[in-house]
Amino acid sequence: MIVRTQTVHTDPNRSGPQGYYVCPDDDKTYPGVVLIQEWWGIEPHIRELAIRLATSGFVVLVPDLYHGKVATEPNDAQRMMMMTLENVERAISEIILALDYLRNDEKVQPKKLGLIGFCMGGYLTYRVAERYPHLGAISPWYGGGYDPKPEDVARIAAPVLAIYGQTDPWIPMEQVRKIESLFKAAGKEATFLVYKAGHAFNNPDHGMYVPEAAKDAWAKAVAFLKQKLA
Repeated sequence: MIVRTQTVHTDPNRSGPQGYYVCPDDDKTYPGVVLIQEWWGIEPHIRELAIRLATSGFVVLVPDLYHGKVATEPNDAQRMMMMTLENVERAISEIILALDYLRNDEKVQPKKLGLIGFCMGGYLTYRVAERYPHLGAISPWYGGGYDPKPEDVARIAAPVLAIYGQTDPWIPMEQVRKIESLFKAAGKEATFLVYKAGHAFNNPDHGMYVPEAAKDAWAKAVAFLKQKLA
């Protein structure tokens, strides 16, 4: 499938924030998915994931939470992530702007959207899902730092496919099981997959890539989004 890419302005009232937009290059409509970056920013890997999603039959928008900056060293990525999470409400509002942009896009049908995020983006996927009502599916990947209360989980209505690495040094398995148990206790539709891998195992560019786990998890996430957003 041929896709087209462009930078779009997701806030109609000012020149930013911006987003990386990818869609099939035809006149058909497709489900919409917002993809949230890792702590590196919108690096080539994230752009490639957006293109892969679009090739699979989605309209994809990646909000630029770092406003044009991309980290190349872990120390810079850590600093930029912390600056973003210190103002987490702004990050959430920018993701919601991206979701609203897709809801208003004539190329997007249905209007129940998907949300997928990695690392910092996985955490933000949960947080946005707590307050955005127009979601048909969410897939947080190794979202560290998420420690919800029952009332937080109660606000998430969308089906969940959560993906983690068994040996992730930043997300203990007891925390994963705690989150899973809260979703189950709330009667939510939620599947938690744990792979024999560490953190960021889907990213081939920074030394933590686990090809078998990445291939399987990505295929399951795409199938999940297709099913729930049909």
